[in-house]
Amino acid sequence: MVGLRFHSSQIVGSDVSSANVLISVESGLIADIDAIGGDFGFDFDHVTVYPGYVDVHNHGAVGEDVNAADVEGLIRIASFLARNGVTAWMPTLVPDSDDNYRRAIDAIDELMARQVGRPIAQAVGVHYEGVFASEEMCGALRPEFFKSGRWAVGGGHLPKLERGVHMTTLAPEIEGGIELIEALVADGWVVSIGHTRADPETLDRAYAAGARHMTHFFNAMTGVHHRDLGVAGWGLANDDVTFDLIADGIHVHPDMLGVACRAKSPDKVSLISDSVAPTGLGDGDFELWGETITVKNGRTQNERGSIAGSVCTMLDCVRTMRSIKFSDADIAKMASNNPAKLLGLDDRGSIEVGKRADLVGLNADGSIAFTIIGGEIVG
Repeated sequence: MVGLRFHSSQIVGSDVSSANVLISVESGLIADIDAIGGDFGFDFDHVTVYPGYVDVHNHGAVGEDVNAADVEGLIRIASFLARNGVTAWMPTLVPDSDDNYRRAIDAIDELMARQVGRPIAQAVGVHYEGVFASEEMCGALRPEFFKSGRWAVGGGHLPKLERGVHMTTLAPEIEGGIELIEALVADGWVVSIGHTRADPETLDRAYAAGARHMTHFFNAMTGVHHRDLGVAGWGLANDDVTFDLIADGIHVHPDMLGVACRAKSPDKVSLISDSVAPTGLGDGDFELWGETITVKNGRTQNERGSIAGSVCTMLDCVRTMRSIKFSDADIAKMASNNPAKLLGLDDRGSIEVGKRADLVGLNADGSIAFTIIGGEIVG
C-alpha cells in the first residue's frame, strides 16, 4: 500500500475535509481517505487536490497532431497532458480520408495497449469531430472530407477501436442525420451536437434520438437572439442537455463563460481544451490539416480567418474558471466529474474510495504541484 499524506491541503471532490489527510492507494485505486493522517507518504503544504482532469476533446500538443501521429507521437501528447493535470483524454480526429482514419485508429489502439501502468494521461477512447458536420458551420474543419448520414446508415462505417469509448460530434440537420444518431446511439456511441445550425424542431428530434450533449458551446453553432432561440438558446433552454466549453477566454468571453455555466449549472457543464498540435510551442506559424495555422498571443487562426482550435490546456481552463470566481468544488465537477460521467467512466472523476487514484494538486498560485495517474506520480 502506498500512502499519500496531504498536510494543510484542501481535498476537492471528497467528503473528507481536514488539514491533515491521508489518501491511501493500493493497486492504483484509492483504498482509504483518512482525516487522522499518518507517518508515511508525501507532504504537500497548501495544495488543493482535485480529481484528475478529463479532456474529452483534444487534437494534440507539442507539435503532434492526433490525425497524423504514430504511437510515439501520441505518447508525447499524453506525457505533456499529464504534466498539465490531465489524467484521461479522448484523442480527437478531424475529418480526414478513410485510410488515415484507419491508420490513426490503429495508433490509438496501440497507445491504449502500451499506456497501462504508465504515468501518462490515459487515452480512454476516440472522438470523431465533424465527420458529419454542416458545411455552413465547418469552422476550421475540411468540408471535402465530410460525410452524410445516408453514407453511414447505408452501410458506411467509421473505423472503431478494439476497446474504449466512441464519441462523435455531428450536425443533426444533415441528410440522414436523425437516423444516423439513432444508429450510433444503438451501437453505444456518445453523440454530441455541434458544427450545426439546426432549427429547434430538428434539435428536439436529435434529442429524442439520443443526442444529449453539445460540443464547444457557442462555437460553430447559431447563437441566442431574443426573437430566435438558435442552437445555443436551445441548449440553455433544455434542462436535460449538457454541453462543454473551451474555457481559454478566447473562444468564449470570460463573462459569457460565467453566464452560460451559471445558467446551465456547473453540474451540467464540462470543460475542454480543444487543444491542437502547436499547444506548448508558443507563437508562430505551423502546418496543420493541410494549411498554415498562425498562433499569436495564444490565439489560433487558419488561412481562411477562422479560429483553428486552441493552444490552451485543461489547466489553463481551470485557471480561467478560478479567475471568474467559480468554486473549487464546481471546477472539479466541470473539469473531472462531468466529463467522466459523459463518457460513462464510473471509475474516475472524483476522489472516493474504490475510484482510480487519478489526482492533481495545485499550488496556491495555480501551478501544478503534482499529477498522480493510477497511483503513480508523474515525473
